[in-house]
Amino acid sequence: MSARGFILQPTYRIRNGVPVVHLHGKLTSGEPFVVEDERFRPYFFVHTDVARIFSRDRGVRVEESQLRDLRGAPVARVIAEIPGDVPRLRERVERASGEALEADIRFAYRYLIDHGIRGAVEIEGEPERMRSGLLRFRNPELSPAEGVRPELDVISLDIETTPDASHVLSFALFGAGADEVHLVGRAPEGAVGYVEEAELLRALVKRLTQLDPDVITGWNVVDFDLRVLDRRCAQLGVAFEIGRIPGRIGFQRDATFTRQSRADVPGRQVLDGAGLLRDAFVTLDDYSLETAARAVLGRGKAIDETVVDRPAEIQRLYREAPDEFVAYNREDARLALEILERESLIDLVVERSLLCGMQLDRVNASIASFDLVYLPELRRRGFVAPSVDRERKSARVTGGAVLEGTPGLYRNVAVYDFKSLYPSLMRTFNLDPLAHAQANCDSIEAPNGAHFSRDRAILPDVLERFYERREEAKRRGDQHADLAIKIMMNALFGVLGAASCRFFDPEVANAITTFGQQTLHWTREALEAEAAEVLYGDTDSLFVALDPEASGERARRDAEALRERMQGAISKRVREAYGVTPQLDLELERIYSRFFLPSLRGSQAGSKKRYAGLVEGELEIVGLESVRSDWPAVAKRLQQGMLARLFRDEPVLPYVQEIVEQLRSGELDAELVIRKRLRKGSVERYTASTPPHIKAARKAGGAVDRVVRYVIAATGPEPVLPGRPFPEKLDREHYVEKVLRPIADAILQHTDQSFDEALGRPRQLSLL
Repeated sequence: MSARGFILQPTYRIRNGVPVVHLHGKLTSGEPFVVEDERFRPYFFVHTDVARIFSRDRGVRVEESQLRDLRGAPVARVIAEIPGDVPRLRERVERASGEALEADIRFAYRYLIDHGIRGAVEIEGEPERMRSGLLRFRNPELSPAEGVRPELDVISLDIETTPDASHVLSFALFGAGADEVHLVGRAPEGAVGYVEEAELLRALVKRLTQLDPDVITGWNVVDFDLRVLDRRCAQLGVAFEIGRIPGRIGFQRDATFTRQSRADVPGRQVLDGAGLLRDAFVTLDDYSLETAARAVLGRGKAIDETVVDRPAEIQRLYREAPDEFVAYNREDARLALEILERESLIDLVVERSLLCGMQLDRVNASIASFDLVYLPELRRRGFVAPSVDRERKSARVTGGAVLEGTPGLYRNVAVYDFKSLYPSLMRTFNLDPLAHAQANCDSIEAPNGAHFSRDRAILPDVLERFYERREEAKRRGDQHADLAIKIMMNALFGVLGAASCRFFDPEVANAITTFGQQTLHWTREALEAEAAEVLYGDTDSLFVALDPEASGERARRDAEALRERMQGAISKRVREAYGVTPQLDLELERIYSRFFLPSLRGSQAGSKKRYAGLVEGELEIVGLESVRSDWPAVAKRLQQGMLARLFRDEPVLPYVQEIVEQLRSGELDAELVIRKRLRKGSVERYTASTPPHIKAARKAGGAVDRVVRYVIAATGPEPVLPGRPFPEKLDREHYVEKVLRPIADAILQHTDQSFDEALGRPRQLSLL
């Protein structure tokens, strides 16, 4: 039998002392499967002169190989009995002053790497159907597959508990054919009731097994729902086994800065809705279910957000209005899944998994993803990689070039952007770990002095394939594949600059950024040679002034003609300087009919990464206060209103005066609320200093979540809490001077006016 499928979970188990690879997944026919392979053994590499230390070891085999390390030294393969032996054997090598190569690759992923499999697999073998309905393939032949797009069954889980989470009151399931609520106690119509909590928990295990989802989701489903369920099941003697094969759920927390939690359920994936939304670059003030649902779906939770004490209200509904309690529980489960469906977040992570080979809940692990892409290519060329240097320290990686801006108000400004600049530079100049290690006398020298082989490189070929796949995705209108490939391509530079990557080398990372700086400077020089004025530049973009009197159509023609000349000039210079074929693609990203670049406060220099413009009648703002979540809404009202009038050539000062009057009168009190995240996780962790939002949070007495909402009053920062009276005696003059003034003056100075004039004060004379 030949079958194709998608891998949900690569793992392994030890059976009778033998490691057995388990690949859980979903066939294109819709049936769940597991591949079990007991033929594969864990291994790593050592240099041939070190291999002798294992000559008398029982249970360890050493095999000669034709492979070499990145510097060309020959290596031998060391084969262990079980994966748990590898760390001990690696330590022996290091005690003998040797180097263990590729000794830190997870066993199941080592299997995938050696088979060249990333997400999609073709299986040759006869399966047996287990009692659960799972198809099991024993020791089949596997190969990579193309064109696999799995239809995954996704179920959303939400539980309700007592305020201290010591007891589970109910659970709701939505999706994968389910729309149901189960609770302890008398059940209203449309729900299922149980006498005791243990019975409820057994029902949950049974229902998940019957519904057999590929993916379990929810909001904070790992750190709350599943952890609470796991603890309560253990306390009540209920076997909390909700996988496709026997085995308890396991919890992990990634070591990366995100500290993202994961849950391992045998044969299934657990994906937290909030994490998926963040990873898809959906920007929200916070990632609570209430905020996300209102932003994405236009509706919120069933209990109004103005309720003072939501946990207490949930308990009241449970006791007094069970039908409303059930509706609340059901709606939370429904909202979580509908957000994922509306934003197509499951489709996105599937595409990322197919591209990099990581399981769905680890597609954000960019370093591990890099290994799955790079190591098979390295092996094909006859080389092996080092293990990660656990003692290695981070090194400084130079950033992109930022050209000093020329502040002011302009008409017709073109923005030119190098499409995927860093990946394009890697393709152009062979910027690659193997090419760096194999550089010879006829090499490419980067601006930072690093050298790269002209004919031994991996990443340019990998990126070329990614480019082709992305263009194909664009042609067929597949936005998920397009975004997944873009994320992967951009991550390739980031991992090379991370000390935790096995290929980390600051010379390689800095070669990429210094080539980027050089490219931006060369482009500015080419523009200036054409007498074009460069107003600002940042990493891969240049802002260029066009003829201010040109019509929209003529401005676009002029901008496109200038782009073509710049593309030719840069390509010619690259060929002449390096003897390579340029892969740089300069695009005309947009034309601002009006453009504003503010000054740095207290300086005549232009701001960096802060500007505003008008594109086809739409106001676009980057980096300014009105698009920052930690400024009050009144800042957005003032700044956007001023810019809109400025770009329409309307008087701005009267509008500023109007906003000041409304603020002082109290009309805009609701827009004075400031939102600030607790970046350290909790109020107690702020010990060195006490910023305003922490003062407000302490006054709230624990009634705040990860985002603190507060206003500045005569008594200092005061918390703004749902259902409680709005703080009194607001310090409105604080907002006039600290919020309105800096925003207004940044714009008014370019109209030869000042905020003092808006306040009716004499204009201050400048001595400059």
